[in-house]
Amino acid sequence: MSARRVLWLLLAGALVIGFAIWLSSQRHLERATLAGDVVLPGLEHAVNAVTQVRLVRGDQTHATLVRQGPDFMVAERDWPADRGRVRRLLLDLGTLNVVEEKTRLPANFPQLGVEDVTSAKATGTRVEVTSPARKWALIVGKAAGAKSGYVRVAEAPQSLLAQPALSVDADPRSWLSRALLDVVPERVREIEEHPAQGAAFTASRAKAEQNDFTVAPLPKGRELSSPGAADSLAAALSALSLDDVSKAAAAPPPSAHAVFRTFDGLEVTVSGRKEGSRALISLAAQGSGSAAADAQQLNAKLGGWEFRVPDYKYAAIFTSLDDLLKPLPAPAAKPARPAKP
Repeated sequence: MSARRVLWLLLAGALVIGFAIWLSSQRHLERATLAGDVVLPGLEHAVNAVTQVRLVRGDQTHATLVRQGPDFMVAERDWPADRGRVRRLLLDLGTLNVVEEKTRLPANFPQLGVEDVTSAKATGTRVEVTSPARKWALIVGKAAGAKSGYVRVAEAPQSLLAQPALSVDADPRSWLSRALLDVVPERVREIEEHPAQGAAFTASRAKAEQNDFTVAPLPKGRELSSPGAADSLAAALSALSLDDVSKAAAAPPPSAHAVFRTFDGLEVTVSGRKEGSRALISLAAQGSGSAAADAQQLNAKLGGWEFRVPDYKYAAIFTSLDDLLKPLPAPAAKPARPAKP
């Protein structure tokens, strides 16, 4: 082997070793730079400018949160979104920072839940955040504990372990503002019940200081299970919230209705029906005196809508008279017939 050839081999070897050292240093530098960096640069300064947030799963379940003034609406329901929850999501996305790099192999993405949501089998959620200036897209995968989870910037090859843990749900119902109205028990003067089954009745009291409600009419020979049997009716509209909402359309007539009247002149009529396992109600209000403004606000917010409510609330609103009465005594046992001789 000639001296020139040996020299060329030595130079080539030196170049290979030098390149390997440079590449190794760059990799270490990249890791050190990424640790603690924000995942979605620029979003932390644009939280208040965000106009839309869209969440999509592989099965095409989706929720679209659209800014209207200072608040957001759930576009799929045309109903206000939970302001606090939307705000928390945007703040968490803006401060989301890298803990460490994870796999770059697409075949391993499903293990972390960060594969593209174009497949119905995908388990992650794609979150798209839009502002007038730019757009961010992130795939949120599986949790890695209480404080962190796996994510991947959409179309990026690198998956990440990042914190804080993100709470994302593509079901529109999970983003709804749930509060409907809150009529505290101390305010209620009278409840007029027309349940789906059984007789109509009224529970009332003359003064707010009166603890127990009087129930009338009572069936002949029957009495309340206790003096305060009807007191719980006054709490039926306290902290009333929804599970879901839809525009009131042509539907079967309500099977039950109840009217709640307060000492200050507010009257709330609740109409209800069951549709399979769903308990549905609609609300209308009228008022006099100081309650006139309350009634106007309630109608502006609740009129023209039908709400799905928890079963226990539906049962509390449309209580039957039998539920308030003492059980009937068991029929006397018939005397045994004498044995035949």
